[in-house]
Amino acid sequence: MNRTLVLLVIGISFIFLQVVNSQTDHNISFLQKVGTLDSIYSESLKEYRKIYVQLPANFNAREKEKYPVVYILDGEVLLPTVNNVQEFYSGGFTPDMVLIGISNDKNRMRDLTTSKVTEMYGMPFEQENGDAANFSNFLETELIPFVENKYPVTNFRTLIGHSYGGLFTLFSLVHHPHLFSNYIAIDPSLDWDNQKLFTEAQSMLATKDYKGKSLFMSLNGQLNMQDPTVTIDNVMQDTSDFTFFPRSNIAFSNIVKQNKQNGLALEWKFYPRDLHGTIAFPSIMDGLISVFRWYQMENTSKFNSPETSKKELSEIIKYRAKKLKTYFKYSVPPYPEDLLNMLGNMSLDMEQPEKAKMFFDFDIEFYPNSPNAYDSMADYYERTDDYKNALKFVTKAYEISGDNYYKERMEALKKK
Repeated sequence: MNRTLVLLVIGISFIFLQVVNSQTDHNISFLQKVGTLDSIYSESLKEYRKIYVQLPANFNAREKEKYPVVYILDGEVLLPTVNNVQEFYSGGFTPDMVLIGISNDKNRMRDLTTSKVTEMYGMPFEQENGDAANFSNFLETELIPFVENKYPVTNFRTLIGHSYGGLFTLFSLVHHPHLFSNYIAIDPSLDWDNQKLFTEAQSMLATKDYKGKSLFMSLNGQLNMQDPTVTIDNVMQDTSDFTFFPRSNIAFSNIVKQNKQNGLALEWKFYPRDLHGTIAFPSIMDGLISVFRWYQMENTSKFNSPETSKKELSEIIKYRAKKLKTYFKYSVPPYPEDLLNMLGNMSLDMEQPEKAKMFFDFDIEFYPNSPNAYDSMADYYERTDDYKNALKFVTKAYEISGDNYYKERMEALKKK
């Protein structure tokens, strides 16, 4: 699916419009196909593991851009939903990201449960379990290096898991916080092994530094399958096995809230209308928006108003660039190239040339390999009758791209 991101600023907020070109291809027999299959042999697990890789819709290999990455447990089930959320929310609410769906269709309980048990609720339990530490070793020493060597990703990572996958997500947060920056634990099975991970987390969350990291947790609305009088307001007073799952979830979130000094940003959300099997869908949407809350654009009204000064706009852009660098730990453009370019052209149309030049200057600063950025600066100089500098910037655009359009424009400018 190809997507063109059109950014419009017309006195309101930024509008992100997706244009799906694939719908016009009558030879395609499917509406959507998500994730390219890849695999890796794991020495830790002694088996091949499948992954499904989805690159951003606007990915262009020639630009050599790298993206944050999301690792999705039960990827064969959840990757399409994560991809759908990204199609609607990336750019304005979440960054463009590479999605890695990890298959857990085999040995799921073995890999995602965090300690070994031989009985459950008083009954013998013989299914292989409790190898989360080994699976975590696979992620850290094998899968993550494999992905970073083969795909265009940075080391800013998000982990998403549901149920046992949510349990593993919180295990990673507690025991291996260096691996991921964001954690989305969907209806996690924290009742596992009599809340053992909760017990371990109490000391870990009190002493470790989680500054800059974010956690989203969710809980489904089926608090007690046998007693409808149990609600979110009184569930913690119930002591039956039927409420052990939600009580474990709430207790863990309370421990996080009690240790705000560790810097971990938390959003916990209850979904009263959802069940364990349906909660993944809304949690993925809310979770991604939550853990990337800091990424969302601010001061959009300032850009929409022609009265905002050049100085104030410049400060807003610089602030966002600094903020994103603080979270990502590396420099990224604060705004899409198309948006900076459009703001510059709008300023030219509104007879605010110096403001336009500022936007084009930022465009070149953040996208130094973009021929369009230099061509836009040439527009500014041509509009101000400075044909010498206009030619200089069009020449630069031609040197980068070799596009005949720029060559023809160079010839036209030489005649002025």
